[in-house]
Amino acid sequence: MSQADYADLTSHDAFLNGVPHDTFEALRRDDPISWWDEEDGRGFWSITRYQDIFNLNKDYKTFSSAHGVRMEDMTEEETEARRSLLEMDPPEHTRLRALIGRSFGPKVVATYEDAIRGIAVELLDHAASHDEFDFVQTIARPLPMRMAGRLLGVPDEDGQMLVELGDMMIANTDPDFTDHVVDQVDTEEYRMLPFRSPAALKVFEYAEETARIRREHPTDDLINLLLSPDRDGEVLTDMEFKNFMVLMVSAGNDTTRYTMTYAMKELIDRPDLLDELRHLDDAGWKMAVEEFLRWASVTMHFRRTAMRDYDIHGKTIKQGDKIVLWFVSGNRDADKFESPFDLNVHRDPNPHMTFGKGGPHACLGMWLARMEVKVLLQEFVKRAATVEQTEPHAYLRSNFISGIKRLPVSVEWR
Repeated sequence: MSQADYADLTSHDAFLNGVPHDTFEALRRDDPISWWDEEDGRGFWSITRYQDIFNLNKDYKTFSSAHGVRMEDMTEEETEARRSLLEMDPPEHTRLRALIGRSFGPKVVATYEDAIRGIAVELLDHAASHDEFDFVQTIARPLPMRMAGRLLGVPDEDGQMLVELGDMMIANTDPDFTDHVVDQVDTEEYRMLPFRSPAALKVFEYAEETARIRREHPTDDLINLLLSPDRDGEVLTDMEFKNFMVLMVSAGNDTTRYTMTYAMKELIDRPDLLDELRHLDDAGWKMAVEEFLRWASVTMHFRRTAMRDYDIHGKTIKQGDKIVLWFVSGNRDADKFESPFDLNVHRDPNPHMTFGKGGPHACLGMWLARMEVKVLLQEFVKRAATVEQTEPHAYLRSNFISGIKRLPVSVEWR
């Protein structure tokens, strides 16, 4: 196949009907290290096989995150202004992650289960009063939003506002979420802001005001913890705190929302799955959640920049070249997963790379995401006898985030 036969991975429109898995399958087979020209960029290498993605992601000294993690080219000035935890390499990344990560470990997240379950029950009780509803807007979107609000110690109405701002940023390629679509309007005046979005400025302002209030009136929540010194006396700088808030309200909500929605789509398409999930024990639920995470692969890629020449599969990645690690492709690699295009909730082992397997940038919120997906599905299958789709679903316009943004359903409740 020539590249003209593939879906254009540089185009957000190529993902409007879902992930072009046939293209990734062909690339894994025929051209696993493929070069892609960009209309508004300098081009990049697509890495599509599981083992290659794992190896390159692990080698952070050769493939750096510090020059940006999305496809777009940025100047040094833009990169510095927009840096978050994602755009750092060790040891700087390690220091900041340690300051933040203490609130997201599995033991701490386990203490959130009752709160998450309470939110899930409340949302499902509300949904049960409707014959038909949009699963995304009624359940999948508000659950992680409300839980994040509790962790941050902000009112529900503020949480709603922050998630809307988060959608404007991480879905900055979809006109349903923002008026500042990055490839359709001129966003040059926002180039110093995360996601080239004016929404980031509003999150910055909110973070500044929240930090001011918390310093005057400390509370027992995540924001207060983030503003406090660690055991070595280190604290986040004002910019680090603001960029963390941007990360929390964008990546912290969408990925879980869309994983839940992909899971619901499978329950619709495979009615037997409802009963199968009802009979899972704790170990079975753990496997099921991992499979839904592999299946959804919501964050489809991250980009790195080569710090030296690197030879692989007969090709040379030059120093300064961009590489794009397609986790969504690695999660369907038949050399790693048996029958990768079949959803198998009993799959074990399941070494998926949904959370960035192999490198220092494993998703900070992965344990919280797992808990939220598990609890929501547990409560749903207890209550639902059947679930059907009532209208066509719609995918997010993005080659970065894979998501079903509308899923109209009808549920027969037990």
